[in-house]
Amino acid sequence: MGWMEYFIIVVVLIIILLAILKAGKKDVHLEMNKLVEYLGGKDNILSTETTLSRFKVTLKDVDIVNKEGIQKLGAKGIVEIENQLKIILGPESKQLKRYIDDLKAKD
Repeated sequence: MGWMEYFIIVVVLIIILLAILKAGKKDVHLEMNKLVEYLGGKDNILSTETTLSRFKVTLKDVDIVNKEGIQKLGAKGIVEIENQLKIILGPESKQLKRYIDDLKAKD
């Protein structure tokens, strides 16, 4: 094989990699929307905190939260204490906090 064939293979691989990364970002955005929806919407969220893999959220009404839906999106556990939920999400915790902070800042 000549250098031109290698060049074409590399270009095709880069295009595939970029397509995968772009698709992955869309999925994360959709999941963040779903998580906010399952938490009762952005107006139900009073405050958020993150510590390592945990996402802590204080809510107006914890009864409208779809905990089963949150677990189906990948939460490894949910602990409810009064009007707060501690959700074990892994590295996505910080990303979710940023996403919610951005949503609430748009108001």
